[in-house]
Amino acid sequence: MMGLATRDAYGKTLIELGRLDKNVVVLDADLSKSTKTAGFAKEFSNRFINVGIAEQNLMGISAGLATTGKIPFASTFAVFATGRAYEIIRNSICYPNLNVKIAATHAGITVGEDGGTHQSIEDIALMNSLPNMSVFVPADARETEAIIKFASQNQGPMYIRLGRLATQDIFYDDYEFKFGKGIKLSEGNDVAIITTGMLTAIAKEAIKVLHKDGINARLIHIPTIKPIDREIIAQAAKETSFIVTAEEHSIIGGLGSIVASVTSETYPTKVVKLGINDVFGESGLPHELMSKYGLTVENIVNSVKRNITK
Repeated sequence: MMGLATRDAYGKTLIELGRLDKNVVVLDADLSKSTKTAGFAKEFSNRFINVGIAEQNLMGISAGLATTGKIPFASTFAVFATGRAYEIIRNSICYPNLNVKIAATHAGITVGEDGGTHQSIEDIALMNSLPNMSVFVPADARETEAIIKFASQNQGPMYIRLGRLATQDIFYDDYEFKFGKGIKLSEGNDVAIITTGMLTAIAKEAIKVLHKDGINARLIHIPTIKPIDREIIAQAAKETSFIVTAEEHSIIGGLGSIVASVTSETYPTKVVKLGINDVFGESGLPHELMSKYGLTVENIVNSVKRNITK
């Protein structure tokens, strides 16, 4: 069933947190209607700061607030949060290990018509490379809510990658987020498909197609990119013929690269990486772009069939 966009779930959860904890503060770079922080701003105007189109200041002010015991959530589009403000995140947030939560929306190519300049396809790689930073990519609204609540209750710099589009519901009301743990969504020993974010819903559909064709695929969803769940990846490498990764991000430095790094050190196996293949995005409707870059049920199925040996 189609649910909320992860950015919408973020906005709703912020309001809930704001009512529970007076130390929660929210900052935005003049995009609050798009990032869905506008609801928090309306209800808690004294705890909301619009810094304007000044992303470096967004991160610097958030760092300062964290030193006073506040729990700052800093939001803007992912391409600006991680790209334009990278040096401030590095030196003012991660280096001193401050309690800042960067919840960046409009990640990946499903930003659509805004085009390549606004489609962040390298943000996971950038944030994953920073010491002290934890990185999260929720698959649906329930997981987003759980991760935002986790972030508010735990210390340290965190990057939470959120999307523009509504996503398929993956989890139920009893979902419990476990930090640093992957989630096995289906059993199978022919191939392991490892995904994150909105690709998990697409991979679930691919699993059904493969099953009809006699291929039993294991599906593993990775909500915490850093620290990565090495155990679940190594187990998949050991127990299946090969691994396919799928992500709305560059295959360079993203989930696929991380999975390949883990398997090379634990249980070497073939890793087929599906994602953005060393190119920029372009303007187009989200479903057109997902098709062009191979982030579809059909391409996951075909990638498995091309590589499987039974």
